[in-house]
Amino acid sequence: MRRTMGRFATGVAVVTTSVDGVPHGMTVNSLTSVSLDPPLLLVCLTTGARSTDAVTRSGRFAVSILSARQEQLALRFARRGEDHFAGLDVTYGRHAVPVIPDAFAHLECEVERHFVAGDHVVVLGHVLTVCERDGEPLGFMGGRFGDVVDRGHEPVSWFF
Repeated sequence: MRRTMGRFATGVAVVTTSVDGVPHGMTVNSLTSVSLDPPLLLVCLTTGARSTDAVTRSGRFAVSILSARQEQLALRFARRGEDHFAGLDVTYGRHAVPVIPDAFAHLECEVERHFVAGDHVVVLGHVLTVCERDGEPLGFMGGRFGDVVDRGHEPVSWFF
């Protein structure tokens, strides 16, 4: 299943939160928009990870969508058991959650609900704030980072 699902290209994001003044974060690629009204997103976090526990305890989190220049940050936040924020200038968003500096975009969320599904915790977040910048996103497919290439035509409408 891992190999087959690896054929689905995704973006790369870092989910962050803070508990008792200590920042936590982890790299994810299981992220999706659920609803525009109300604004909801879904992210899947590894069961038993410190960052997962911190997100559910704090009730708030940020999702920083990484740019093509931030591959090293994706690797940093993917390592287990390390202080991911060591030597990193921590920037806090409007809702007192850490965000990755210079990310392609970030969304600040309140935990609407969460539940265990297999080896992950599915977190549904109510989006409170969004921020974006120009640039190119970091892609991921088949266990490798890659580029997302614009095909040069007008955006496609989802409703034909």
